[in-house]
Amino acid sequence: MSVETNCDVIKVLQRARRNTLGDILSRTSERKPNQIAITYKNTEVTYNKLDHLVNQTAHAFLADGMKKGDRISVMSKNSLEFVIVNFALARIGAVMIPINYMLHVEDITYIVDHAAVTGLIVAEEYIHLLDEAELNMDIPYRYVMKTNSKATNEKWKRLDDVRQDQPTSLVDVDVEEDDLCHVLYTSGTESRPKGVMLTHKSIISEYVSCIVDGDMQPEDIIIHALPLYHSAQLHVFLGPSMYVGASGIILDGANPETMLKTVEEKKVTQLFCPPTIWIALLRHPDFAKRDLSSLQKCYYGAAIMPREILKELTERLPNAGFWNFYGQTEVAPLATVLKPQDQLRKLGSAGIPSLNVQTKIVDENDVEVARGKVGEIVHRTPHAMKGYLHDPGKTAEVFRNGWFHSGDLGVMDEEGYITVVDRKKDMINTGGVNVSSREVEEVIYQLAGVSEVAVISIPDPYWIEAVTAIIVPKQDTPLIAEEVKAFCKDRLSKFKVPKYIIFSNTLPKNPSGKVLKRALREQYEDKIGGM
Repeated sequence: MSVETNCDVIKVLQRARRNTLGDILSRTSERKPNQIAITYKNTEVTYNKLDHLVNQTAHAFLADGMKKGDRISVMSKNSLEFVIVNFALARIGAVMIPINYMLHVEDITYIVDHAAVTGLIVAEEYIHLLDEAELNMDIPYRYVMKTNSKATNEKWKRLDDVRQDQPTSLVDVDVEEDDLCHVLYTSGTESRPKGVMLTHKSIISEYVSCIVDGDMQPEDIIIHALPLYHSAQLHVFLGPSMYVGASGIILDGANPETMLKTVEEKKVTQLFCPPTIWIALLRHPDFAKRDLSSLQKCYYGAAIMPREILKELTERLPNAGFWNFYGQTEVAPLATVLKPQDQLRKLGSAGIPSLNVQTKIVDENDVEVARGKVGEIVHRTPHAMKGYLHDPGKTAEVFRNGWFHSGDLGVMDEEGYITVVDRKKDMINTGGVNVSSREVEEVIYQLAGVSEVAVISIPDPYWIEAVTAIIVPKQDTPLIAEEVKAFCKDRLSKFKVPKYIIFSNTLPKNPSGKVLKRALREQYEDKIGGM
């Protein structure tokens, strides 16, 4: 056999065995062509129609000169167009780089420049931001998503127009499983975000874990309310639900009133919320008024769920099972799962490693610690990123000794269940003793008048770091600082009791629902530090 013939055989074998993000929609479309794939506002799209729209869009990109490996930034709130673009870029082997639409123009500029993007696909409302952010960069491909305007900025093409006359036939570009698929920029703790490189293999491996461990079925109806640019909604729920052929309802955002109404009217079976959104749903007056009995599968993650909130949820939604999905963007982002049967038995736990993940707890020398001892949580998994874009040094650091180092501190019990103690950066060293902010938060949540709480450290001349609690009281429920301190003194060691209690109307959060503790530290360190 000649070398040329052998290469041809390898190529056709690779194509026959391939499993990429673009492939999973094709398969679902063939299995369930008439199933509703996406409902967005007043539009329902079947899997067959969605597949055709994706192919037309992919053909349009190729016709304009876009090619495999091109990095394309996408900036949009949740929409049907976001889903179409996601799969169309995957079909041609281009790399999607979703951008948080709440970022300042300087951060947008950094991402577009750092990723060396060659294309921008944006919702019309963000054109002015991208025009300002791109400066003098050479970005040949510019598209605006569905718009009612007949005319837009002359530099931008309407996505509807460019795909209108394109064929619906399958676009079949030579894309391999280990090719780059997405680059997701993390918020991070450093001054600049890091670009997490996820391959098709990383994403598909993670989808399989989500489907199996999350009991996702084709009959499910799921709400997508959290931002799709974020890995949680995009890769734990949208992608896996479309892999199995479930029906998704896309909402513009996580508005509690709209979400509760949608559950009742559409008989939704699946719902994901970070803890802060679950709290907002619980506290909304419609929670008790709406028929939520269709909910069978409720998921939480992205932050630690307060034990008292979980207890209340299980009592008020008795027909639903709850799952805790723990992980981070670098593992696409699922690592461990706590399933319904363990929610109360292992209260506060992040569960056990998911299907395609191996996890252990290590000390500062990367030696596995004994069960019950605190250490850093590390993983081995095909979910894992290919590395940080343009940062081999940081990549080597987090993958040292062949394990991905999460930066989270945790403990594993005798049954192998992991409890996240805290992020390394959120541990408080007060008077030379470490205090877990989570432990203090869990105690304060037991106070009847507390809606939300975040515990942070504030610089202090005596304690070095002072334990500080920022509390959002429930409506019409007065709280006083001394009452909170007295409550904590009865339940915590003296050095763990907050030195300062601050009451606030809200806690700052990112669009995925995580409390921004760094913002809180910056807000209060000058106001109360050294008092």
